[in-house]
Amino acid sequence: MSHLPRHIAIIMDGNGRWAKQHKLATALGHRKGVESLREIIRYSSDVGIAVLSLYAFSTENWKRSPEEVSALMGLILDFFHSEIDELDAKDVRIRIMGDVDGLPEKQARTVRSAQERTENNKGLQLNIALNYGGQAEILRAISALCEKVIKGDIKCQDIDDALFQQELYTAGQPMVDLLIRTSGEMRISNFLLYQLAYAEMLFPQVLWPDYTVDMFKKDLETFGGRDRRYGGRKA
Repeated sequence: MSHLPRHIAIIMDGNGRWAKQHKLATALGHRKGVESLREIIRYSSDVGIAVLSLYAFSTENWKRSPEEVSALMGLILDFFHSEIDELDAKDVRIRIMGDVDGLPEKQARTVRSAQERTENNKGLQLNIALNYGGQAEILRAISALCEKVIKGDIKCQDIDDALFQQELYTAGQPMVDLLIRTSGEMRISNFLLYQLAYAEMLFPQVLWPDYTVDMFKKDLETFGGRDRRYGGRKA
């Protein structure tokens, strides 16, 4: 645990399959997943993780059944209403990644309020991806840089990695060190495409509602044993 990642990204996969295994409605699988999420956030805050990025709802998730989408939208409200006081008290700073304007009005208002309430906190940076897509984020950054070129604020030749990163939702944050995707699926599903360039990746077989803090600790220990060379070679 002496080499903790600064930035952890998690794809919380398997809620639906967990519900199916337990012969429950999909919505109950998502609700159970929130219980796992609560404990992971608490532990990350307590041990000094700098940034935790969570894939909560992608731009592709709108394709799911109306019943499931409605349940997920309801969970957004429930999560912030039940957790915001504790998160604020623990000095957690919330940043929403994604197209908030594309969320229903009540959900958009709730997440903006949470972000504004915690914007001056100095503890764990909690990024929550809602109505998010990695490709859309990159296109958004390119568009923002193009506007600056047109206005004369910068020149095309000025654009480098640092300028590009300033236009991402994660501006000012370290790149992702560790990606964890539960359920055993081995893909990144359009999540933080630019920020994952040199991330270590772990794909535990367990479904997200069964993912515990002890499992999280073991994954952090595995990360600590990785030899990270960033394309170079150690002597």
